[in-house]
Amino acid sequence: MNASIPQPIQFAPANSPLPLRATPFEWRDPASLPARRWVYGRHLIRRFTSVTVAPGGVGKSSLTICEALAMVSGKKLLGDEIPAPLRVWILNLEDPRDELERRIAATMLHHSISPEAVVGRLFVDSGRERGLCTATQGREGVHINVPEVEALVAEIEARQIDVLIVDPFVSSHRVNENDNGAIDLVAKEWGRVAERCNCAIDLVHHTRKLGGEEASSENSRGAVALLGAARSARVLNRMNDAQKADAGVADDPLTYFSVERDKANLAPPGKRVWRRMVSVNLANGDSVGVTESWEWPDDFDGISVKDLLSVQNAIQAAWGAGSPPRASNQAKSAWAGLIVADVLGLDANRDKARISRMLKTWIGTGALREVQHEDAKRNKRPCLEVGEWATV
Repeated sequence: MNASIPQPIQFAPANSPLPLRATPFEWRDPASLPARRWVYGRHLIRRFTSVTVAPGGVGKSSLTICEALAMVSGKKLLGDEIPAPLRVWILNLEDPRDELERRIAATMLHHSISPEAVVGRLFVDSGRERGLCTATQGREGVHINVPEVEALVAEIEARQIDVLIVDPFVSSHRVNENDNGAIDLVAKEWGRVAERCNCAIDLVHHTRKLGGEEASSENSRGAVALLGAARSARVLNRMNDAQKADAGVADDPLTYFSVERDKANLAPPGKRVWRRMVSVNLANGDSVGVTESWEWPDDFDGISVKDLLSVQNAIQAAWGAGSPPRASNQAKSAWAGLIVADVLGLDANRDKARISRMLKTWIGTGALREVQHEDAKRNKRPCLEVGEWATV
């Protein structure tokens, strides 16, 4: 435990509760209050538990391994803030050690992390070798496994662990995961561990079956009490086919997924960020998936004001030729987007969603405007004309 950090509240021994007393509130100047001690972005914070929720096979274990290596090395591998190099303990309760070693080695190679950067800071254990059971449930109710919890606390303190990652949460206890009362006891015990050890704890959890629908943290499997006890929860979702088409990666075999912090009691909810899994070949012949940061393409990447002016000139010319460009992308050969594609060298079919968003933006800025125009049959059709001309 770091001596420079304010000592957490004291807990009484088991079966010996502290006296119950009402404590008068005393005003303190907010400037004198200790700041929240975030250790990774706005997801992990000392003395609290956080939850990472994801459907199976999205990449949550690879993500947390990459984040662990970012924390121990002090490098912002995925762009999240890290105050200083930390000590991280990965308790993976599903995979064998050699698989964990493959994933860690591949991530280190891909992100150029030297072995020296993790020595004495990264701790990894497999549930195949030694499981973890913090609580059990029987006819007499739920029982916290005090010797197990005390052993966990002792090891966290002995190793001065800053962040503990438990993957998956369901394998860390033996209670009915649909029992809110039982899960509440287990989750709050994890909170007490975080408090006692002055560390951050990330509990990795599965979603229930969603039938292809996008998940939120509230779609986590089992009782909702786990989320109630967490101070931050984030959800991972695989990029669907429509999103891949919009992003221009429809033909890319790589896995893309989003990370969104949709429950945040101690910070504003975070915006959706994107990650992708890339294959890294190891010297033993294995190919291993590794998480890396990925930015959603900017619709106007590479597009200049001069390009906008060229589009405006082409739209003006279409009106002069008696072929007013239609606003709707359902207009087939008359759609204004065909002019945009021709001028900017885009594919009107493959880039249809992007072009539609560009036109919407230009309408919003006043560079184009929508007007009603009578066609040959005197039917009014929404068309686009030049609004405020671009200035190069």
